[in-house]
Order: sequence, then C-alpha cells, then structure tokens
Amino acid sequence: MKSLEELSNKLKKNNIRLTHQRLKVLEYLSNSKSHPTVEQIYNALKKEVPSLSKTTIYNTLNYLAELNLIQILAIDANEAHFDAVTKTHGHFKCKTCGKIYDFDINMNSCETEELENFEIHEKLVYFKGICSGCLSNKN
Repeated sequence: MKSLEELSNKLKKNNIRLTHQRLKVLEYLSNSKSHPTVEQIYNALKKEVPSLSKTTIYNTLNYLAELNLIQILAIDANEAHFDAVTKTHGHFKCKTCGKIYDFDINMNSCETEELENFEIHEKLVYFKGICSGCLSNKN
C-alpha cells in the first residue's frame, strides 16, 4: 500500500500541482487492485472528500494518464477502468464476475510482419473469458 507521502513525492517529481483531491484519487487507485471505474472511485471517496466531483476525477485520471502515471483500460465497451500499474502487462476480464486480472506477458513476442515498417507506440493485450474462481463455482 502506498502512502500519501510516497504519492506526493511521485507527483512532485513529475511537476504535478498537488491538490488534496488529486492525491486522494491517486492514493485510491494506487492501493486498488480492482481496476476501478470513475463511478467506483467517486463512490469510495465522496464521504472522505465531499467536494470531489466526477468531473474532477475524470480530469485527474486523464491528466495522470497523459503523464504515464496510470493506464486507462478500454476493456469494456461502455466504461473505462483505471490501473496504477504502468509496467507492461496484460488484462483478463471475467465475463461472469466482472473482475479484471493483471498478467505478465512478453510484448516482444507480440509482433507481426505486416507492421514491420510501422512505429508502434503502445501495445495492449486484453483477454476475456471466465476466471478460474467462477469456473470452479460452476462445478
């Protein structure tokens, strides 16, 4: 779990103006393994930070994503999820329980000859299916 001081130093190092709201959003996201949506972040923080709005959360998350401090996951068609883990990894979404899992993947093995003369800026890997927990509950 990351402390407010660690997160504050991370923001300062990236020349990001510190606000209580930005720190709380980043703290929540950094300590969450569930890849939350804006709605989930808002519901989790609204009692602790009554002045927080969904617009502030959207703006904060988009800003942090521009600075590569978080990832925006477009694994769902209708809403984005957010991830504070910025190292290269893949995501698996369970169609039964809705959980999103991280997994390690060698992105260098994800190459294709058709893109040989292209400059690739980002590689995203999303898998969807049924997680092992839901599969074991079926039996």
